[in-house]
Amino acid sequence: MADSGDGRACGSARPLLSVSHSPAETEALAAELVADLRRGDVVTVSGDLGAGKTTFVRGACRALGVTGHVTSPTFTIGHRYHGRVDVSHLDLFRFRDVSPAEWGDLEPYFDDAIVFVEWPEAGASALPPPRATVTLAHGDGGTRLVTIERSADPGL
Repeated sequence: MADSGDGRACGSARPLLSVSHSPAETEALAAELVADLRRGDVVTVSGDLGAGKTTFVRGACRALGVTGHVTSPTFTIGHRYHGRVDVSHLDLFRFRDVSPAEWGDLEPYFDDAIVFVEWPEAGASALPPPRATVTLAHGDGGTRLVTIERSADPGL
């Protein structure tokens, strides 16, 4: 994989599959991912109910300097957290498809922040291209299977 000149990889890498044995391990995987992110990057986070999506986002937020309580925005649609960089956390579970009017409500979350979107399938036609795609699944014995696929830097 080529280097973009600023230490960021160009091109698409093979997905990375990890087995997480605890919420702390899931959060650590998120912390590794955010090392390459910057304002404007979008990360989609998919998986069944209870698979660890919000746990993953909480780990990303901690690694980005967020010290406050990180919760699922299921009933509020979005949260904005302030750390070393602003982090937006969206949950599109209640959407079937994002209409232009709904996009108008979501768009400010993308301004000058790193954005994590749970249940991104509902926003597929409206969301900016993701910098990374994360999929979490239930594994055996309470483990979680975490697949992370990084995309090429959209600015290159």
